[in-house]
Amino acid sequence: MPPSDYVRRLRAQIGHELIMLQAVTVMVFDDERRLLVALDRHSGLWMTIGGAIEPDETPADAAVRECWEETGLIITPTKLLAVLGGPKYRITYNNGDVVSYTTALFEAQIVGGVAQADGEEAVALRFVSQAEAIELPMGEWTKELVSIAFGQHDKPYFAPASWTPPDGTL
Repeated sequence: MPPSDYVRRLRAQIGHELIMLQAVTVMVFDDERRLLVALDRHSGLWMTIGGAIEPDETPADAAVRECWEETGLIITPTKLLAVLGGPKYRITYNNGDVVSYTTALFEAQIVGGVAQADGEEAVALRFVSQAEAIELPMGEWTKELVSIAFGQHDKPYFAPASWTPPDGTL
């Protein structure tokens, strides 16, 4: 994802050091319950739709904006599926920038627009079934996001807590 002005200003101060960012991921399904995925121009891997939340932007607004920017589709977020982060969501980009993401995973409904890859981040868009998604080359965290999206959770998913106080006190 291209850096925002906010991230550019941070990078000017700290170089490639770790930045923690909040992000959104948008799971858009068609009428056949196939998931929209995009082919990443830089990695050649299939990815989900989403990106960083801008300063003072709500997660839902970021989901709508990111989906429109990457796909040309206008969506309405309908359900919070998960909140995820941790070591699996730390990325080192090709230029050396390190980012640790905490992402809110939304399911969304298409309300307008025409699906078309933006050409900057995504070079192709495709709706896939769960079986097709499993066969696509994806990053580790993308596979987790897709698995959660196809799962039927009655409430938002999050990884169970594993931290305990240093002295073992519960």
